[in-house]
Amino acid sequence: MVSAVLGLLALGGWLYARDWAPSREEFPTQGVSISSDNGTVEWGTLAAQGTDFAYIRAASGGQLRDQAFEANWAAARAAGMRYGASLDFSLCAKASDQATAFMTMVPRDNAALPPVIRLAFEPGCRARPGQDAVLSELNTLINLIESHSGTPVVLNPSDDFDARYDIASGINRTLWLDRNFFPPDREKRKWVMWTASDMRHIDGIDGPVKWDVMPR
Repeated sequence: MVSAVLGLLALGGWLYARDWAPSREEFPTQGVSISSDNGTVEWGTLAAQGTDFAYIRAASGGQLRDQAFEANWAAARAAGMRYGASLDFSLCAKASDQATAFMTMVPRDNAALPPVIRLAFEPGCRARPGQDAVLSELNTLINLIESHSGTPVVLNPSDDFDARYDIASGINRTLWLDRNFFPPDREKRKWVMWTASDMRHIDGIDGPVKWDVMPR
C-alpha cells in the first residue's frame, strides 16, 4: 500500500512538472530552446499555444552545424514568433572556428533576437584551460559574433562552468541562467532570461523541451 501511494505521488509530481510553466503575470514573455535533438517541430502549434519566441541552435563548437537550423529558423519566422540563434561553446575548439561555424549558419537579420552563447562543459571534451585563456577565447568569439550580428550577445553559463571560470569577472554581458522551477536570485546576479524548466512537454514537440522566460 505504501509503495503504491508513493508511486502515485511520484506520478503526480512528474505530471505536474511536465506541464508546469511560471506565471505570465511575473514572466509575460515565454519561449523555447530548440535544436535538431528535438526532431521535427510543429511551429504553428507552438505559436498557437502562446510560445512567444524560440532560440534555435546554429552550431556546437567549431565542427557541428545544426542540420535543422535553417528549417527551424524559417519556420519560426513564418509562424510569427520571435527568433534568435544560439551557439554551444566548446573548450576543445578555437574561438575563430566556432565563430565561423556560427556565422556560416546564421544570416544577418535585424529582426532576430540577440545571439546567445551557451557555456557548459561539453561531453567528450576533457580540455580545462586556465581562466585567462578561456576568457581570452571567449572575448575573441564574442567580438566576432557581435560584429556579424550587430547586437551584444547574451551569455548562458551553466553553474559548474561559471563556478570554475567566473565569467562575469572578465566579460561584461547580460546573463541567461538555468534553474528548474525556482528563479535565480536577481539581487545576487542580474539576469535577463531564465530557463525555468528543461522537462516541459508541449504540443508541437515530441519529448521534453527547455522552457525559457523573461521577467516583466
